[in-house]
Amino acid sequence: MKLPQSYLDRMNTLLGEEFEDYLDSFSKPSYAGLRVNTLKITKEDFEKISPFALEPVPWIQNGFYYNKKEQPGKHPFYYGGLYYIQEPSAMTPASLLPVEPGDKVLDLCAAPGGKSTELAAKLQGQGVLISNDISSSRAKALLKNIEVFGVTNGAVLSESPERLCKVFPEYFDKILIDAPCSGEGMFRKDPAIIKSWEKQGPEFFHKIQLSILDAAVKMLKPGGTMLYSTCTFSPLENEGSIEYLLKNYPDFQVEEIPFRDGFDKGRPEWILSERKELEKTVRLWPHKIKGEGHFIAMVRKDGGQDVSVKREVIRKEKCPKQLEDFFTHVTWNMRDRHYEIFGEKVYLVPDAIPDLKGMRILRKGLYLGELKKDRFEPGQSLAMALKKEEYDQCINFSWTDINLTKYLKGETIEIEDESLAGWQLLLVEGYPVGWGKASKGRLKNKYLPGWRLF
Repeated sequence: MKLPQSYLDRMNTLLGEEFEDYLDSFSKPSYAGLRVNTLKITKEDFEKISPFALEPVPWIQNGFYYNKKEQPGKHPFYYGGLYYIQEPSAMTPASLLPVEPGDKVLDLCAAPGGKSTELAAKLQGQGVLISNDISSSRAKALLKNIEVFGVTNGAVLSESPERLCKVFPEYFDKILIDAPCSGEGMFRKDPAIIKSWEKQGPEFFHKIQLSILDAAVKMLKPGGTMLYSTCTFSPLENEGSIEYLLKNYPDFQVEEIPFRDGFDKGRPEWILSERKELEKTVRLWPHKIKGEGHFIAMVRKDGGQDVSVKREVIRKEKCPKQLEDFFTHVTWNMRDRHYEIFGEKVYLVPDAIPDLKGMRILRKGLYLGELKKDRFEPGQSLAMALKKEEYDQCINFSWTDINLTKYLKGETIEIEDESLAGWQLLLVEGYPVGWGKASKGRLKNKYLPGWRLF
């Protein structure tokens, strides 16, 4: 791998006697990881059913390394949303942000969803999660991961941070910014990023990062917490961005991050800063941990009084008869949520989400399904949001069952119990994967075509 000379010179100056150890890391393989979805299953229960040889990621409570020879992305448990495949260092930001159930949380640069799905798991279906990515194509991948994970209390947007400010002034308790960056921490995993770095280096991304921070501070409540992270090693993009924040917004303070083995402190001297508090930020290096590396800073906004934001009164739609009939099979508490209907499509939306009129919305709330003339057809996202005990017509498969594979491929399958009729929630080892409609011993496949196993 040929690294740019200007990059090597800078890293040599920064790392000194550690520089050779850093270079040696490029001769070692990158690490593959998965993070358990604790919105659906506990870490302990997943370990009991996992078919993979797993090694815990030391600093991530629900993170594991797996052998690259295995293919967890093709396993039925992946289709059940039991885990997210994620580089171990990238698991760190969402794991550190202190999200509590009931918080209002923003993931500002969210695609493809690795951090949003962990934030949703921390919320446990309470509060609000707004997942945003300015790229509409990347936001589509984000939406799929949100739905696979069974998230019920959020919205997926594709907006600029500046436009979001108008809708969410001092609204969020917690904000995560995994900022666009020059990607120096990904050189080993994806050498193609080196060419991008040569065209658009740290200076280009630093300007973007500052504009994102300018918008984010306006959306954080007094007393709220914001976490900023990158997957680059550039001091300009890391300590430099936090230095800018502290200089221009004196009501922000750097928070302490618990150190773990292999963590390194931020370096104010690398940007010629005298702010000792920058040492509270964290650097992860590929020669010190089993991961590609990351930078993380957590800051808190002074104050603790919520700002009164004028809200539109929610016009709650009456539950349609077709949906009401279907939900006789479902045991859900609909408190603090309301229905929104657009044409035939029905959504269940948290009351706390403000009016998003004029925003580029990929999803607001949970998509429940479609209203037909005399019936309701449930959507894939509703299946993924349910638990087996919350629906009274379930068919459970072992992950080794050939019929499950056929189902995930979109095929019609035979079932032993010919008395079964109507909408069945299909499970893998007790965890939903989708819908089927039973009639006379056959199960018509309702698995979402775009998600099928090929």
